[in-house]
Amino acid sequence: MYQVIARKYRPHNFAELIGQEHVRSTLGNAISGGRIAHGYIFSGQRGTGKTTVARILARCLNCEKGPTAEPCNECVSCQEIGTGACVDVIEIDAASNRGINEMRELRENVRYRPARERYKVFIVDEAHQITTEAFNALLKTLEEPPEWVVFILCTTESHKIPTTIASRCQQFSFRSVEFSQVVGRMQWICDQEGITTDEDTLAVLAQAGEGSVRDSLSALDQAIACCGTQLNAAEVRQLLGLYSLDMLGDVTRALEAADSRAMLELVGELERNGHNLQHFCRELARYFRNLLVAKISGGGNRLIAASEAEQNRMVEVAGKFSEDDFTRFLQLTLDLYRDLQYSLQPRLHLEIGLLRLIHASRVIEVEKALASLGPSGSPAPPRAPQAPPRSSPPPMQSAPPVQPAQAVRQSVAAGGFKERLLADLEASALTFIIDAVEHAVIEEGPGEVRFTAPREFKLALKSNDLKNAVARAAGKALKITIIEDESASASATEKPVAAPTPAEDETSERALSNPEVQRFRELFPGSQVGTIRNLKQ
Repeated sequence: MYQVIARKYRPHNFAELIGQEHVRSTLGNAISGGRIAHGYIFSGQRGTGKTTVARILARCLNCEKGPTAEPCNECVSCQEIGTGACVDVIEIDAASNRGINEMRELRENVRYRPARERYKVFIVDEAHQITTEAFNALLKTLEEPPEWVVFILCTTESHKIPTTIASRCQQFSFRSVEFSQVVGRMQWICDQEGITTDEDTLAVLAQAGEGSVRDSLSALDQAIACCGTQLNAAEVRQLLGLYSLDMLGDVTRALEAADSRAMLELVGELERNGHNLQHFCRELARYFRNLLVAKISGGGNRLIAASEAEQNRMVEVAGKFSEDDFTRFLQLTLDLYRDLQYSLQPRLHLEIGLLRLIHASRVIEVEKALASLGPSGSPAPPRAPQAPPRSSPPPMQSAPPVQPAQAVRQSVAAGGFKERLLADLEASALTFIIDAVEHAVIEEGPGEVRFTAPREFKLALKSNDLKNAVARAAGKALKITIIEDESASASATEKPVAAPTPAEDETSERALSNPEVQRFRELFPGSQVGTIRNLKQ
């Protein structure tokens, strides 16, 4: 009978195990030093070797040469454990044996010594599915088991294991196996099986596993059944429903050319070929992530699960965009992937999402937009032909130092600082601050800028938004000093209040001098008092 590759090439000792160096070294030292615990928890994602290591540990403990960190795999105990026929190594599937009755039966079984082996080993797979009541029934046994018992709990969701159980066991976290190690393992297996392949094909199979060795080997088994002894990357991609860099590259080419039509045609092609649109969106998000990493770190690094040739192509594509571009693309794609999970019209959502990517590629930073504006807030006119080329905008004119007694007030036309500041505030739609700046006299000094304005504008000038705008307009952070212009009357900037009649003089004076009324007029410049009425009359 045919045996699948994942089972045929299952490791039988720690030396054959790929990855998980921290697990095998710790367990090997514990066995060699005679420090064998009575309970272990192996946690990690699927296909990373949890159950395999549990069986290896059972071999190490019950080998005729043991306990040893290097089982012989030739004695009766090692062979029976490998085939699952050993009566003293009990494997329990907690997904179907999760109740209190099963745990009570296990607890009774623990009381009896091993029939032949040195240790009675209980391997509980999917341990997180055991019920709370069943865990409570097992708690006392797990806390003080007989000397011949070892419990190994394997789980993909360690946070569901009760703390009362976890605190009585040694915990080992199994990591995702590195891409290069998975590729190397599959290359060795292909050599053993007489399969002809190449690096790109193995990279596709390793990507399908996403860090799970078992998933990658299952994909390899499927590819061999489809393609025979000669594996081809394009055929394997089509078999596994993966997308090539060429198809994903169509998106970046459309983004580079801002071609909306190409985006819509791409979605139409996906629909005609029966591709899962949500799956394509997930692969696109992974592609943008890899491009972002390639932009930051370059090619030839372990952060990208791809062959060397694919990484070089990603570096070439990444050079056409900025890090900010990829950050926006990735966020929009992740949002689109989330929306597609509940969408009744996935094609419509994908089309809108890809068009949003094109619009996002046209976004420019506020600082660059402001730098392109001229002194009056409009786009700067083209330079005269005879003017020498300049790689950077002209430096801001510096004002004379502000003297304590006689400050030299800089005019709007001379410096241009006020225009840049107002343009920045207008871009941020900070209308209430714009009004205050327009009514203020601005004085620039070394590391400082002073605003002299009527009292009703002081609150707006103390805003943090103004502080940030000043820093952007000046190109550096400046200290802001606000001076109240006592000579300026509030009535000069707001509509005058109608003069009261002689009979209302006293009432009007008391009403307008009320602190709450004065505070209201400070908060809302330009407001006016319409009618003053004496409530006692």
